[in-house]
Amino acid sequence: MSYTVNASILLTDLPTLERPAAVKAAGFDAVEFWWPFASAVPAQQEVDAFVSAIQDAGVQLTGLNFFAGDMPAGDRGLVSWIGREDEFRANVDVVVGIGERLGTKAFNALYGNRIEGADAQAQDDLAVQNLAIAGAAVAKIGGIVLLEPVSGMEAYPLKTAADALAIIGRVRDEHGVDNIRLLADFYHLAVNGDDVAAVIADHAGEFGHIQIADAPGRGEPGTGDLPLTEWLDAARAGGYTGVIGLEYKATQPDAFAWLNHSAPATTEGANS
Repeated sequence: MSYTVNASILLTDLPTLERPAAVKAAGFDAVEFWWPFASAVPAQQEVDAFVSAIQDAGVQLTGLNFFAGDMPAGDRGLVSWIGREDEFRANVDVVVGIGERLGTKAFNALYGNRIEGADAQAQDDLAVQNLAIAGAAVAKIGGIVLLEPVSGMEAYPLKTAADALAIIGRVRDEHGVDNIRLLADFYHLAVNGDDVAAVIADHAGEFGHIQIADAPGRGEPGTGDLPLTEWLDAARAGGYTGVIGLEYKATQPDAFAWLNHSAPATTEGANS
């Protein structure tokens, strides 16, 4: 199995720019990040420092989130956020620039919460437009946009694979943009009550990316009750060829002890 380490949820005892090297030191060749900056359009010096940290560590950046707002405060993306369209679209240009420099091909666009007083249909219409813009932009560097069901935020409307796939279908049908893919985070899907086995059986070959954590607790595999090995095997058998994102909260000092380092983790078969 090939893994990529989400260094926005793991190794958080280290400064952001030190985490890529720590990922490499732990035996991995691939890393992914949520948006690692405080704003949608950071200073060029900040971008250059992030790019250099990845390059100097000798790891591949397999995935990067678009700017999602103030996540600690509860924001979960700008894609459907009426009034922040210009901010999201300016961020797209920065994301594409980083992706082009680092050879990154997968970019996660968190959908955004429902806004009190806003029309849900208008939010969805805006999201479809924004996803089409983002998809067309990353297509220029051979990339895909990922759309993710998320748990833990009642106001976040995409909770099941079907919710995300419906929006993906609209982007394709209404705008002709066909590089939006489902991010199948098995933890989020399971916690939200989705039938993960059925989602895998029906759509594994269409997944843009897989992420894992166990439940309950969002810890590393083996700390909960989810049949993660079974699901991953089924996804591979169903045609998924990408890396597996490790996006869990470590419960012990060695965040990767569960792997036993029995084989080197690689970027072979990275998101495509």
